[in-house]
Amino acid sequence: MNHRDVPLIAVAHGSRDPRSAATVRELLDVLRALRPELDVRTAFLDLAEPALGDVLRAVHADGHRRAVVVPLLLGSAFHARVDVPGAVAEVRRWCPQLDVRVADVLGPDPLLESAALRRLAETGARSGDGSLGVVLAGAGSSHAPANEAVAAVARRWASRAGWAGVEPAFASVASPTAPQAVAALRARGAERIAVASWFLAPGRLPDRIGAQVLAEAPSALLAAPLGADTEVAELIGVRYAAALPESLSITA
Repeated sequence: MNHRDVPLIAVAHGSRDPRSAATVRELLDVLRALRPELDVRTAFLDLAEPALGDVLRAVHADGHRRAVVVPLLLGSAFHARVDVPGAVAEVRRWCPQLDVRVADVLGPDPLLESAALRRLAETGARSGDGSLGVVLAGAGSSHAPANEAVAAVARRWASRAGWAGVEPAFASVASPTAPQAVAALRARGAERIAVASWFLAPGRLPDRIGAQVLAEAPSALLAAPLGADTEVAELIGVRYAAALPESLSITA
């Protein structure tokens, strides 16, 4: 058995915004270029197709007996803890002979931080600029540890980047909000504002935070989501490899 016998099913959240699914597919094309030996398949939890259950059924129909699901999620919130296991459990009931393993979510991870900082640098934001305050924008969750993971990234950046400060901000459910984050940064002496993205792809939530920040700071620098980044693609391969049976373990 080789690794093409164990498909990697990368499952993203899904969005009504067509940019989101397009970005996910571009990211997985990067992964395929990096790891041509892998059978990489795309799936979504909601609002886009194909659905995860349909992809798992197709894997079985193709004659595979094993698969690894890699959630393209940046934190372990509701979708990672409920939606993905639920979809996998439904397929296991229908097809118990298919061995499906679920890998860890992507974040937090140094590779994601590196990608986010690179996107931020593309806006012209520079480390050591003491006049710059950075908002680290995330989705927000009712699961407090998921929000704390984003806040921990903000604290790490604040301790070493030389900016006026770094504040997390969340698009929904959690606080601080984007306006609150901008106010906190200005209280620390920030004269300019930049937004770093803790989102994988474009969509309604990153657009919301961008609009909220621009309402407070019209000249703010807005970083793009992580997108089709090589380090993010590498991380998907790492998560896949860690979930493989020991007899098939590889170095990603």
